[in-house]
Amino acid sequence: MTGDSGSRSRVPVLLIVLGLLLVAIAGANLLSPDPAPTPQAAVPVAGPSALDELIDNAQRTLRRKPEDAPLWARLGAAYTEQARITGDPSYYGQAQGALDRSMQIDPVDNGEALIGLGQLANARHDFAAARDYGEQARPLRPYTGEVYGVLVDAYAQLGQPDAATAALESMLDVEPGLAAFTRASYDLELRGRVDDARAALERALSSALSPEDVAFCRYYLGELAWNSGDVEEAATQYTAGLDARANDVALLQGMAKVAYAQGRTDDALAAYQEITNRVPLPGYLLEYGELLQAVGRTDEAQAQYDVLAVQQRLYAAGGSTDDQVAALIAADHGEPADALRLAEAEWGRRQSIFSADSMAWALYANGRYAEAITFADRAAELGWRNASYFYHRGMILASLGRRDESLAALNEAMSINPYFNPLQAPIARATIASLESGS
Repeated sequence: MTGDSGSRSRVPVLLIVLGLLLVAIAGANLLSPDPAPTPQAAVPVAGPSALDELIDNAQRTLRRKPEDAPLWARLGAAYTEQARITGDPSYYGQAQGALDRSMQIDPVDNGEALIGLGQLANARHDFAAARDYGEQARPLRPYTGEVYGVLVDAYAQLGQPDAATAALESMLDVEPGLAAFTRASYDLELRGRVDDARAALERALSSALSPEDVAFCRYYLGELAWNSGDVEEAATQYTAGLDARANDVALLQGMAKVAYAQGRTDDALAAYQEITNRVPLPGYLLEYGELLQAVGRTDEAQAQYDVLAVQQRLYAAGGSTDDQVAALIAADHGEPADALRLAEAEWGRRQSIFSADSMAWALYANGRYAEAITFADRAAELGWRNASYFYHRGMILASLGRRDESLAALNEAMSINPYFNPLQAPIARATIASLESGS
């Protein structure tokens, strides 16, 4: 599978958004008299329908009280969350409009809108803007955990891990809850401290108060196991998550990966078809296409890649760019010039381990192996045990004739997770065999 691109953040923001909207709407006492779920009934649902309901209530409240800057900000945050849940980037524009309206009403002391703008910028992969919004919000809301959440995510993606860890420590100080513990897990995983990352997620799970939170924690516990090649433990965690929140798309994607690893390819393909029909996120489309390609169904695979290209254009139209992942896709699918152009653009915006890996792989695709290894070295700086990164490094070293180092890297990739990608894992195994035989 495609693995962790580094673009995700462990941010269980849905219940935060729901709770803040409920408080704001109830406090205004301006709900429509039409029948609607009570807050106690709405929060545990924690799904797109609950968010839809609350967005609708907020919109109706704002029609009666249009100068409520905090509620505009919370509506903007809800739209950002809706984009994540549905895979529909058109919500980014609605989020921007709501947040801009909030800032127009209160341009001086509007920490909520600045936080929302930071969350939106992170979602759009504009991490420099997210950092700036977070730093503007910090003195206005120094005891609000969400401020530091924006900064943790932004600094991590900008390649400033020490600043990310410092922001994380502040977040743990002011709000040591689920959102902070899940970010702590990610920070630790990036530094190669997998056992500590698991402990942080288990701490988060112990503080989970809703089915959505439980499912969220179980998914990332499953991801930790999957990324370490422990398929059975991954299945256990994904299944536990589905027990808490049936039909959760992320957990179903986890189970699809498990099916692939267990040799149940037809089950995996059927699951991916359902998942991509429901939520056509680029990552899901890519994984489905690569699995189809791996089993020889090339026309169907190309159809998924075509849909992926459309989705990428839609995200770009919504103000979201992810040239790092786009560069990897181009390098893997026979477009070396595009891969290098995209990777260089991303490297110009942020010098992180994630963009370093993209640069390394794009340079490799263009035959520039000596340059590629310098970026592969940068990608390894934090010690992240990422099978894809070790695979990239191993293939670059093989092209440089550094046999022993290449074998070590490729064997490490297969040791970490022999199922990391249905197209690349077989190449890794074949390259290991070739290097060992001296052919």
